[in-house]
Amino acid sequence: MKKYIYLLITVLVLSACSNELDSKSPSELTVQGFWNSEEGAKAAHTGLYANIRASAQNLWLLGEMRSDIWGGRTYESPASENLIESNITIATAPFNGWADLYVRIYRVNDFIVNLPNVPFTKESEKAHLLGQAYGLRAFYYYTLLKTWGDVPIILEPLTDIDASSLSKARSPQADVMAQIKSDIAASLNAFGSDGSYWLGTRVFWSKAATLALKGDVYIWSGNLLSGGNADFIEAKSALEQISSLGVSLAPSVSKLWGVENEGNAEFIFAIQYKRDEAENFYSNLTGRTTEIRPQFNDDGASMNSFIIGGANRYGQSEKTLLLLDDNNDTRKDAAFIRLYTDNNGGAGYPTYNASKYFGSIFNKFLGRVDGTVRIFENDVPVYRYADVILLLAEAKNLLGEDPSAEINQIRARAYGANYDSATMDYVNGSQLANTNAILNERYKEFIGEGKRWWDLRRAGNNFVIENIRFLNPGDEYKLLLPITQDMIGRNPLLDQTPGYTN
Repeated sequence: MKKYIYLLITVLVLSACSNELDSKSPSELTVQGFWNSEEGAKAAHTGLYANIRASAQNLWLLGEMRSDIWGGRTYESPASENLIESNITIATAPFNGWADLYVRIYRVNDFIVNLPNVPFTKESEKAHLLGQAYGLRAFYYYTLLKTWGDVPIILEPLTDIDASSLSKARSPQADVMAQIKSDIAASLNAFGSDGSYWLGTRVFWSKAATLALKGDVYIWSGNLLSGGNADFIEAKSALEQISSLGVSLAPSVSKLWGVENEGNAEFIFAIQYKRDEAENFYSNLTGRTTEIRPQFNDDGASMNSFIIGGANRYGQSEKTLLLLDDNNDTRKDAAFIRLYTDNNGGAGYPTYNASKYFGSIFNKFLGRVDGTVRIFENDVPVYRYADVILLLAEAKNLLGEDPSAEINQIRARAYGANYDSATMDYVNGSQLANTNAILNERYKEFIGEGKRWWDLRRAGNNFVIENIRFLNPGDEYKLLLPITQDMIGRNPLLDQTPGYTN
């Protein structure tokens, strides 16, 4: 069964990362010899990143679409309305087949099982690749746990096409979390003292990425799975190590976004996109020229020469519009281009005007213009250092420590020259007040990056219910997704997610 995995991957993705491989052509990497050579193993490694890129849109939908960011005005037919409105039943269950995450896991399993037996010129390179693979598997299982709770644990490669042999029951969340932590430990053990970035880029997993994941995981475990202070201490320790691994905040928001800036030191792990290889999905948050060009931006400038070719399926909620309606915060313009139906006599609309508002273009991952076309080739971060800083604030707050320095570090970068520490610094308050301040800062910082739903979930059920207008007390079971009847039909050992009866 490895044949279905690797021959296809080799053909599709070797050209995208040819600097990882020697001179042999893909046709020479036969199934029988795939795990007999370093070049074959590196080809399989390249395939792991084609796989995560194939899941990028689902990862974004899972991490953000049920939050309060979206659900506002669009100028085309909106998408994902059931997710946005938490209109979820067994009959409407989204993400059939576990959002294809087990397809990714099977391929990582094959890599983890077979890589140790492959001879490498440099054993340090093999160790680095193994560290990456364990980190990716932990990330996939963490996503599954956050989405469905109890899920099957599968650690073996797919070697048998007999469907009956693939049936496996859901394991309790505690066991899944234990496996995630075990993979994190295995990843860190494989990396050892090697904090380098594979091929010198941030589009491959790294020790810094595993440490960021560890901080994230242990806060979740400590707060939602009874891990308590012991887990918060582990999270804090992991997050504090990352700054020594060539990671730092970009000096300003203007140096963070855009194709020309994607090699910045703030990105820890990003999904790579390149012209003629793959474009990201953020064109769905833009629109068509026929809709956009008759409008004006909030400075009153005409959009009649704007080059775009996308769709407008997701609109920022009014809550998001008002949250970012601060002209001193550089994240306002970095996140969206707001469109209005007139130019207000040349004055534009420096603050939100609901009666004249037409809609928005998402600006963070807007690609670049080449002649008469726009190419959506931004790398999209999964973890960046601003995330680490605010996760550290969470860990400190949960330990009863003062998180204000971390909150203010992000806030000061966002306001730049407009920042007045005397009036704008956050001052340590109660644990509840601190949690809300951290959530508010993360909301503004990570719009469009697949974080907000997970942030609310990690804080606790009450924060989800309070912030999501489509959820009410008693809807807590909806925080986990149901599985489809088709999934149960194909795997009769699966039980439905508790709470879903129709």
